Amino acid sequence: MKEVRGKVAFITGGASGIGLGMAGALVAAGMKVALADLRQDHIDEALALFDERGQRREVHAVRVDVTDRTALSAAADEAERTFGKVHVLANNAGVGIQGPFNGITYADWDFGLAVNLGGVINGLQTFLPRIRAHGEGGHIVNTASLAALVPMPAQFVIYVAAKAAVVAISETIRGELAGESIGVSVLCPGPIRTNIHELSKNRPPQFGVGDAFRAAEDAGATKVPFPSMMEPSEVGALVLNAVRNDELYVITHGEWRPMAEARHAALIAAMPEKLDPKLLAMLSRRG
Repeated sequence: MKEVRGKVAFITGGASGIGLGMAGALVAAGMKVALADLRQDHIDEALALFDERGQRREVHAVRVDVTDRTALSAAADEAERTFGKVHVLANNAGVGIQGPFNGITYADWDFGLAVNLGGVINGLQTFLPRIRAHGEGGHIVNTASLAALVPMPAQFVIYVAAKAAVVAISETIRGELAGESIGVSVLCPGPIRTNIHELSKNRPPQFGVGDAFRAAEDAGATKVPFPSMMEPSEVGALVLNAVRNDELYVITHGEWRPMAEARHAALIAAMPEKLDPKLLAMLSRRG
């Protein structure tokens, strides 16, 4: 999508943090943006910000829980009624869930996967048929994490499991959608100045949390200060560039490069060198 001016974007988790950074960049580039967010306080703050910038008419906000498929579909309808056909979908809503691995429960898994992975799936299922139907092409941006690309401590297992799946989904659907003029990018951010740690405020009411994870949350263990925290507006600029240039990977920090290199070197080293020519030929034909 070299030309984004006049197009419409729908951003989940769009009223704060990375989502708001994306929205700012896309609006500045001439797009209309629907901000979908769980929290009304963030929606109010975001709309006030765009009002101050003189861009209030370019954004529309809808309160929605991305784990609620019916509500997400209704939000898509509302966005189309307001701005018309949606061209860019940013599956960005997420929660920074972590806690002691030996205290993990089904409730913790259900919550983390429902938002961080299920939210992406629900976004794709809701919007891809609509983007295909208008036939004008588009772009999908899925927010994963640098944590999905390198080995991480066990306390992050739910978060990493979901985000690694988001990377794999993005890589897998990219080829199929390219033939329909729909690009795919996966954003893998490192430390960004967001509120992703505010789990108690970002948890849909239908999901519980295990005692160990709740204790970690209450103790502030999910708010880890990092050096070199990037501003969401900088991430938004990277995402806009990826949409325009159809870039698959959007990675914000290079400090994790040695860990990524070590992981991939170990994978390559573990692969047998004896090859079956017929299997190799079959894989080559598949691209």
